[in-house]
Parts: sequence; structure tokens; C-alpha cells
Amino acid sequence: MAQNKLRSFLQFSILLGIGLVLVWLSLRQVAPQKDNIIKAFQKADYFWVMLSIGIAWFSHFLRALRWNDLLVPLGYKTKLVNAIAHVFIGYLTNYGIPRMGEISRCTSAAKYDKVPFEVGFGTVITERIVDFILFLIIFFITLAIQFKELIGLANELVFDKLRAKMDNLADSPGQLVILTLILIVAVALFLLFRKKISGLLKGKFGSMIKGMGEGIGSIRKMKNPFRFIVLSVLIWASYFYSLYTCFFAIEGTSQLTQAQGLTLLLFGTFGVMFSPGGLGAYPLILYGILVNTYHVSEVAAFAMPWLAWTAQFILVVIFGILSFIVLPIYNSKKHVSRAA
Repeated sequence: MAQNKLRSFLQFSILLGIGLVLVWLSLRQVAPQKDNIIKAFQKADYFWVMLSIGIAWFSHFLRALRWNDLLVPLGYKTKLVNAIAHVFIGYLTNYGIPRMGEISRCTSAAKYDKVPFEVGFGTVITERIVDFILFLIIFFITLAIQFKELIGLANELVFDKLRAKMDNLADSPGQLVILTLILIVAVALFLLFRKKISGLLKGKFGSMIKGMGEGIGSIRKMKNPFRFIVLSVLIWASYFYSLYTCFFAIEGTSQLTQAQGLTLLLFGTFGVMFSPGGLGAYPLILYGILVNTYHVSEVAAFAMPWLAWTAQFILVVIFGILSFIVLPIYNSKKHVSRAA
């Protein structure tokens, strides 16, 4: 237990450190514009920020509805208040340790709704698979309407750097030999221990895999899969419009189009993966795209992403903490019922 706590603390510290470094890089880039940035925040139209927060809350509400739709075919049902609270607890946890939110959401559901952790986790994996498919659809839509901009970004951020690394490998045969040896050793270890790996699929671990499989297969058992699809699309539409409405809060970004907003949503999603809740990474990535690709002023390019990120952060922190308070009070009596 102590070892797990230490590992979690170290992971949190490293990721938080990365986030803070990215924040420092963001601030350093715009330090000469400090006074203008302060004025931009002061002059911002916070009606649009509040609207963004409302849309973001709606996306979490929809996610709670969709998650319950995955649980019902497996014989479990939670009150909507519980489902919303579990979702917010998960998002709040992600600000501490990315990807731990899924575990905390399932742990909370197991405690208050008697949903087996393995089944809950399987449904969360199903959500992630569906979200990834929708993310790919958004990528191809964005590629179709913003081809020139995306190709330029891909060359700058991926292909040029990958080409440089491949050139380095070609100039350094020793590194290539080491990478080849690592791959050979990894394959050999898998072949050597494949029976032990197979054995792990029995017992408790096997039960976990089975439960996860049931969760993933819950879509097939749905009475109304069309509703699930609609909810999934609405969740991503809410993500988009939560960001898009923030454009109008800052004068220098109010002219951006919805097509450009799709590009920012796409790359902003990557930013959330790099640090707790996208701290530092999300605003830094959007700043770079706004300045270099869409030629927005540095002041507006800095202010808008930070407004959007801070609005999300405040929402999740407030409702995440409220969820921890409300859940034990709301569930003091037995509210959870098994689905018929």
C-alpha cells in the first residue's frame, strides 16, 4: 500500500512538474506583453465564459446519462445525481493524476451504487473506444476543411522531427543496434513467459477481464443504441461549443470560424493528455496554433486559451468537491436499485 502511494505521489509530482514548466514557458513567451494581457482579461466579455461553463456542465451531464445507458443492460442502474457525481469525481481526479479518473469513477460507483468495479471499468473502456472513434471522425472532418493548416502543423510538429530522428539513427548505427536488441529481447521474453501470462487470465485477474468484457459488450445489449450514438455526438458537440463560445470573450479571437475551432479542439485534446487536466499544455498548444497558423495577436492568443482552460478547471473543482460532499448525504438511504 505504501509503495502504491509513493508511486502515485511520484507520478503526480512528475506530471505536475511538466505542467508547471509548460505554464512557465507560456508566461515567458508573452512576458513583454504582460500589461496588454492584463487589459485583455479585464476587458473580456465574461458572459461568453459563463455560457462556456454552462455548455461544459451539460457535456458532463450527457456523459452521466450515456454511462447509465451502458450499465442498464448489465443489470445495474444509478440515480442520475449519483452518475453525475461519479463523472465529476473522475474529472477532478484527472487534474491530479491523468487517466486515474476512470478508476476513481468506478470506485465511487462500486461504493455507492454496488456496480462491480470490473463491470464499471469495462463500460468506461467502452466510452473511451467510442470517444476515440468520434475523435477520429472529427480529425477527418477537420482534415477535409482545414487541410492546408493541418498539413503545415503535422510537418512542423511531427514529420520534420521524425525525419530528424531517423537521420540521427542513420548517422548513429549504435542506437539502431540497441533498439533492435531491445525489440528482440521483448519478443523473446513474451515467448518465454507466454504460459505464465496465460495463467494470469485465470482466477481474480480472469474475473476482472471477464467483467471488463461484459462492460465492453454492453452496447450490443442496449434497447436503444441510437440514443447512445446521439448522446455521444452531443457530448463532443458540447466540447466544441464550450471552446467556441470562448472565442467571443476576447476581441482578438472573435473572428475565428467554427472550422478553425475544430482544429483547436483537435490539438487541445492532445494537450489534455500531456499534463494534469491539460495544465500548461492546453493553453501553450492553442497559443502556438493561434499565433503561427491563424495569425492571432500574441495577447489574444494567450488570453483566450487560458480563459477557456480556467473556466473548465473552476467548473470541475467546484462540482468535483460538491460531489464528494453530496454523495454520502444523498445515499444515506438506499437510492440505488438494480435494473429490472
